[in-house]
Parts: sequence; structure tokens; C-alpha cells
Amino acid sequence: MKVLITGATGLVGQAIVEVLNRRGIPVNYLTTSKGKITSSEDFQGYYWNPSKAEIDLDCFKDVQAIINLAGTSIAKRWTPQHRKKVLSSRLDSLRTLKKGLGDSGNKEVECLVSASAIGIYPDSKCDYYEESETKLDDGFLGEVVSKWEAEAGTFEKLGVDVAKIRIGLVLSRDGGALPKMALPVKNFIGAPIGSGDQWQSWIHIEDLAQMFAFAVENNLQGTYNGVAPNPVTNTKLTKELARVLDRPLWMPNVPAFVLKVVLGKMSTLLLASQRVSNKKIEEEGFAFQYTNVCQALKSIYTSEEEGVPASVEA
Repeated sequence: MKVLITGATGLVGQAIVEVLNRRGIPVNYLTTSKGKITSSEDFQGYYWNPSKAEIDLDCFKDVQAIINLAGTSIAKRWTPQHRKKVLSSRLDSLRTLKKGLGDSGNKEVECLVSASAIGIYPDSKCDYYEESETKLDDGFLGEVVSKWEAEAGTFEKLGVDVAKIRIGLVLSRDGGALPKMALPVKNFIGAPIGSGDQWQSWIHIEDLAQMFAFAVENNLQGTYNGVAPNPVTNTKLTKELARVLDRPLWMPNVPAFVLKVVLGKMSTLLLASQRVSNKKIEEEGFAFQYTNVCQALKSIYTSEEEGVPASVEA
């Protein structure tokens, strides 16, 4: 098997590449920077520019599966310009991939595993969301994710199995939200956000990478929630983070209105509550290594102290 990955140099992409390499699966990857193209037997880069629908068709050579992670980061103030970029980057990437796959003449690709997000679910402190949920978030996130998933679904017209993984809060010391959450805690000014009662459905970076590999190897179809078995409230997450970092929590909660003033509508990323089920992926046979947040945080920060990369810690 050979896998083509978009977004391979990002946080999640790098972790997936590590997992595939450990399994002896070679990777082709696409990059918008010609200066980042490297060439080796197991990791070969190719240029593309989704905004101009440009792609090197050689990237599809001998590929049996595609993992799509491409898209501009949503963690930036939601100006009209950035909102447009967030949406177009996701749709243009999939459209360029699909056209390229059709033009390449490759008939070996069996599956597409595309990133998605739990932001598609409405803000709720009482609901427990499964993949069959029909209610959608009525804001920007709901719009982005629903259109993103619909575009991924069009690959089925090429005879390709499509799996969409709705990613929750990714726990990694190398990027994403966790280092930003840990910084004030390390500096003795950490505190829960808003009421602190909002649910946060999280996943350790290693489990997420393993999940994408599992989806590829098993040709999964449909939508799966990429979250660990035990969601926690923001207060619980903050307290466990402080405990692992051996820091006190003495500051009052950060008021929601302050976040809304500072971040605008992007504050939704911090204040929204989504308690999400992972039963479907477990029923497919996927086993999580990190099932509770205490265990996950300890693995990340213990390995940091010992100088061991968290993504390869046993």
C-alpha cells in the first residue's frame, strides 16, 4: 500500500506519517511550497496549488488510499476574509484532488479518509452526539463542516469509499490548543473558561493518527467521531492540566464576555459545548490507547520532561 496525504506537514499529518512509517507504508504528500518537496523511498513530495486547481498528477502513482487534511486553520479571528479562506481552502483542496485523481488514470485508489470536525454539532451541555445526529450547528462552523463533508462525499462518484473523521480537541504538546491552554497554567494564571461547564470532547494525537491509519487499512465508509471515550468539562480539563503540571489554580474563571470582546465570534471555539460519542469507531474494532484525560495529559507532559516525543511514547 502507498498513501497520498494532503496536510502531511501539519500537526496531525506529521503524526499520521509517523504511524504509517512504523507500519512500513510509504507516503506521497502534497505541498503548496516547492521548497518543502523532499524525495525518499518512503516519503515523496509533490507540488499543488488548490486555489488555482494545480496538481502534479505523478502524486497518484501507485497510490491506493488518500488522506485529506488540507485546510486553512480556523483558529484565527473570523474576519469576512478569513471565513472565506477557511471554507474555500477546504473545498478547493477536495475539488483539485478529485479532478487530479480522475485525470491521472489511477484506478487503484480504494478509499479517501477526510478530516472533518465535531464543530458540526450544535452547542449543548445536555445532548450526547452520535454520528447519526441530524441537527447542525447554525453558525459558521456548522456551515464549513457540512459543506466540507459534502464535498468529500463526491469522491464516491469515482468509485472511491469515503470516510470522514470528525476531529475533537487534539491533545499534543507540539501544537494545537493544548500548549496555549498550558501556558497560563504554567505561569500560575490558569483558569477555566466561561462557566467551565462546557463539554470538551478530546483525543490524544497518537490515537487520532492511529485512527486515520485504521480507517485506511480497513477501507472504512461513512462518518466517525474522532474523540476519546470520556469527554470532560473545561473545568475538569483545566484542573487535570494544572495537576499534571504541578501548578495551583487560584484565578477566577475567564468571563465569556471577555473572550467575545477579544476574539469575536471565534470565541465559539472555546465556549461551545459538544459531548460526543465514539462508539461507532470502537464497534469497528478500533482500540484507544488513551481513554481518560488524566492518562493522556500525563503521557504528554511526562514524556516532555524525559525528552521522549509524545507521539511515539509506548
